Amino acid sequence: MSQNILQYESKIWSTADLLIGAGIKQSDFPKYMMPYFALIMLESRLVRHYKILLEDFGVKSIDEIDRKEDFLEEFKDYNIGYNDFVIKQQKTLADICRNDTSFNNDFDAYLKAFDTETKELLGVDRGNTEEKYLDISGVSGQLNKKHILFDTVKKWSEIDLSPYNNSDITTLEEHIKRKWADISAETAGEQYTPDDIIDLISELIISKVKDNNDFLTLYDPTCGGGNLLFGVEDRIKEKYNRPTGTYGIDWSDSLYALAKIESRFRNDSVIRYGNTLVEMFFYDKLFDVIVANPPYGVDWKGYRKDIENDQTDTFHALPSISDGQFLFTQHILAQLDSKGLAVVVHNGSTLFSGDAGSGESNIRKYFFDNDWVEAIIQMPTDEFFNTGIYTYLWVFNKNKSQERKDKVILINGSEFYKPLKKSKGKKRKEMVLENRETIVNALADFKDTDYAKVFDKWHFYFNKQAIMLTNVDENGKTLEDQLPVRENKEGEGIRAKSIKLKPIKISQKMEVLQTEINTENSIEIDEFEITTFDDSTYDTLKEYYESSIKPTVNELDYKEGQLIVSTKKATYYFDTEKETLIEETSDGKEELGNGKISIKASYKKKTKTRDARIEITTELEPDYEKDYEIIPYSPDEKENQQNIADFMAKYITKPFRYLDNVVGVEINFNKVFYQPEQLRSLEEITTDLQKLENELAKLDNQLGL
Repeated sequence: MSQNILQYESKIWSTADLLIGAGIKQSDFPKYMMPYFALIMLESRLVRHYKILLEDFGVKSIDEIDRKEDFLEEFKDYNIGYNDFVIKQQKTLADICRNDTSFNNDFDAYLKAFDTETKELLGVDRGNTEEKYLDISGVSGQLNKKHILFDTVKKWSEIDLSPYNNSDITTLEEHIKRKWADISAETAGEQYTPDDIIDLISELIISKVKDNNDFLTLYDPTCGGGNLLFGVEDRIKEKYNRPTGTYGIDWSDSLYALAKIESRFRNDSVIRYGNTLVEMFFYDKLFDVIVANPPYGVDWKGYRKDIENDQTDTFHALPSISDGQFLFTQHILAQLDSKGLAVVVHNGSTLFSGDAGSGESNIRKYFFDNDWVEAIIQMPTDEFFNTGIYTYLWVFNKNKSQERKDKVILINGSEFYKPLKKSKGKKRKEMVLENRETIVNALADFKDTDYAKVFDKWHFYFNKQAIMLTNVDENGKTLEDQLPVRENKEGEGIRAKSIKLKPIKISQKMEVLQTEINTENSIEIDEFEITTFDDSTYDTLKEYYESSIKPTVNELDYKEGQLIVSTKKATYYFDTEKETLIEETSDGKEELGNGKISIKASYKKKTKTRDARIEITTELEPDYEKDYEIIPYSPDEKENQQNIADFMAKYITKPFRYLDNVVGVEINFNKVFYQPEQLRSLEEITTDLQKLENELAKLDNQLGL
């Protein structure tokens, strides 16, 4: 039956012809179509349930029932919605549209005849309220101004879905919502999950859950219109006879309303309206299965304060403010039962974004530390309707089998697809059953193949070891060795951090570009404690410091410029060829080792004992350089330290000292499944060259050369 219902897809889409004629942009079609699509789904289901209930009462019409109140009360008890026009007066949209002169009054009465919750979801007379949901009153008012309201509703009224069951209607709904997503989604983060991906997610879940009579709870914290959540539920029910309950949250007015309406025609289904990240609707529940395609590439700065002050321990770490998808994933893991399974769609950034110690890396590490990640599956490009990027399914399992503990399988499904005969937006590929079975079997087998690799989870960990290098000159000498050593109270030798100089003059030749001619400009300083200034140019000594002295000192460069510091004892400068500091006296030159000349200016405020002044100080300091080394990680602490030491001994030649070590986690799909380009053989290249030479010889002969 589900295939037959798809005959209505083109008929539903033809209602947009009126919108085009009224000058409405294609990207706005969903806004003008959703309310009426919801209306016919509602009416069709109400009519179908009405007929079923009549059979239970053993009558063909409500008029045959003596106590109509009993029938109406029982109908309302099902909590699927109610409309007095449709049930009691037996008038449908089609009946209302038979008379265009009374249509406006009848249509208004028809909408107001719904029960309170349905009117709220449809947006009947919502006025200026914040949540208008489907806003059918507002949309109808706009179409009435364009003089196409009657014709629009009449077209919709000709679509009768009452012969079809809930699953059939859901199938049609998925196809229509897919088209809406295709034309209206503005960012890659606003994703509608295609049917073939829903099939794959469902098949992965079915392969992992048992076929028993236990009640199975399914949750989608970013459910949109419910196509992923309800689609997975329907596919599980097709395979297993398990009782299920669905739970979802969304913050799009219209999509929430569609999902909420759909949920009322399902057993044990609860849909909430709100922001998943800051509102814990199901704080008292943990779910067996969670599926989600959360928005990605979308910032969360609007809720930053609430998220940073979260008191539920949902967020172990916070990702970049520009991409909140890992916030949703942490919420998912917090709501997943201790034996639960989750499949979450992400873009590639969650695999590797953020350095060790960053929010993203710490979140990945949190997932891996807890051994929740069972598989990551790469999807083909061009799988979604409004983005061509690679996407990935993260499979989280809190109940891994013993042989899979601390292991993760990467599955490269990027080549498992068939091209669509006709593109659907940016969707040019789809995963057919054969492709999906290959992936499901790879997860089930958990073995290395050309497209699947099993790793110890530690493979994805790495040390980011910070070190402080001490630069040396051409002879391996550093100024650090020249620094004076003094004993502290405990008798320990403490090396000074620098050698302080008392200069009498500092000079530097600076190259300045003037009218395309390189000229040399000199800077000279011979006053090192300044208390006076030119009051015709500067108002205060501090202004003199900020405007003249500080910029001048900042220009001095001991490496690039010819900087010379003169003291009573010697002159000091840096020999760039030998990379060493030179101390030159009347007795000759001494190489002090690699280091730097540090000249600083500071402004000192007036005190009780001293006037305000500018001080210029000069020191010789070792040249330190902070660096980071990426080193493979071992969970054994002793072995990990040995790995770091061996790496340093092999690759680091300068003196250094250890700083902090931060452990990070990242997943590099490209590196794991990299296929080098096959180079042509020397024989092939030689043959081609010989052919070219022969062709050139023929041309020479033809030209008589």
